[in-house]
Amino acid sequence: MGSFVQERWNKRRLWTVMCRQTRQIVAFVIGDRSEATCRKLWEQIVAAYKGCQSYSDFWEAYQLVFAAETHQCVGKASRQTNHMQRWYGTLRQSCARFARKTWSFSKSDTMHEIVTRLFIIRHNLSLVTKPPPAFFLLFKPS
Repeated sequence: MGSFVQERWNKRRLWTVMCRQTRQIVAFVIGDRSEATCRKLWEQIVAAYKGCQSYSDFWEAYQLVFAAETHQCVGKASRQTNHMQRWYGTLRQSCARFARKTWSFSKSDTMHEIVTRLFIIRHNLSLVTKPPPAFFLLFKPS
């Protein structure tokens, strides 16, 4: 997903990894569209997720970095990346600096990352199931 910092020519790409079962973002990196940034993303992924099946578009960096045994490049027709694309839509709607044509933007890379991290944390916490209130635990129906 694209955005920019300070000037339109100063482009930043948001790379994310989503757990398909929980819909939580498990890793992200902000950088350019290079193989080096993709390697940073791979390093951010927890070891338990590295062995799982993964899907992406046909960008060459994914094919060079991700494990060929578990990674598959797919098109839109396969519908394997729909949840990630929907999440990007939610991010664009919720955070103006990620909208495609906007007057809102980050003035520094630090603030850009902080805002992104906070959005991801809030998103992940919204998906965690909440335990029942304490009074339900004390009362047992007969």
